[in-house]
Amino acid sequence: MIAIALLLILTLTSCSGLKPGDLLFHVVEKGNAITDVTPGMIDHVAIVLSKDSVIEAAPVGKGISEKTTDTVMAGVRITPLNALRQEEGYYIIGRVRRADATRSIANARTFLGHSYDHLYLPDNEAIYCSELVQFSFVDAQGNRLFDPIPMSFHDETGRITTYWKMFYEKYDMEVPEGHPGTNPGELSCRENVRIVGRLQKNTK
Repeated sequence: MIAIALLLILTLTSCSGLKPGDLLFHVVEKGNAITDVTPGMIDHVAIVLSKDSVIEAAPVGKGISEKTTDTVMAGVRITPLNALRQEEGYYIIGRVRRADATRSIANARTFLGHSYDHLYLPDNEAIYCSELVQFSFVDAQGNRLFDPIPMSFHDETGRITTYWKMFYEKYDMEVPEGHPGTNPGELSCRENVRIVGRLQKNTK
């Protein structure tokens, strides 16, 4: 019954419906370490494959790897729409202008099975959520649509937050402030992303 209710909610709140190549941005109702240092209250982004599934880079949860058909727990994976993150909050739908959806999705599929980049670093084999979008989305000529920006681990005062200082200290690393990268909140604000609807995740 819960699954049926969730599917009903997804159907009723998706406005004109999802299209392959749409982006789903997860909006949290309470802040967290990511939203403390990035625009808005968005902490995750996934790419729509169909009305039933997305491809995403995520640290936890279950998805189906098309390469192995095994259940995978972290990294780039195919996730059924009704198995997306269950935390309190909701998803908004972003449509990417000038995107070649077929080519962009094909690019995203090439990253299936890559591990999740919990350190948010450039130039490694691991992938985080908005990095998957940045690397995948192209126009009809194959040009990437999202340039990287300087990574932000600081609050509105310009100070790197205690959370991120302590996080990287565990790995004996400096906070990669200013390194090239992306974040889902900033992607949602790009000129070539149009917010077209809301996809409710709560089952209340």
